[in-house]
Amino acid sequence: MRIGTNELLIILVVALLIFGPKNLPKLGKMFGKTMNNFKKGMEEGEEEENTSKAETQTEKKDDEE
Repeated sequence: MRIGTNELLIILVVALLIFGPKNLPKLGKMFGKTMNNFKKGMEEGEEEENTSKAETQTEKKDDEE
């Protein structure tokens, strides 16, 4: 399911009506920061997962010897 231009315009109009023109830039900035933090968290989670897999593989090799 993809969001098209019409859907984005409807969302923008609703947000404008709810938050008003003065608060909309603040809301956009907050949303951007939230997305950046979410991406960083996902990257850190992937790094930890890769590290734990590497450690597990090393332990398996050590056990075999």
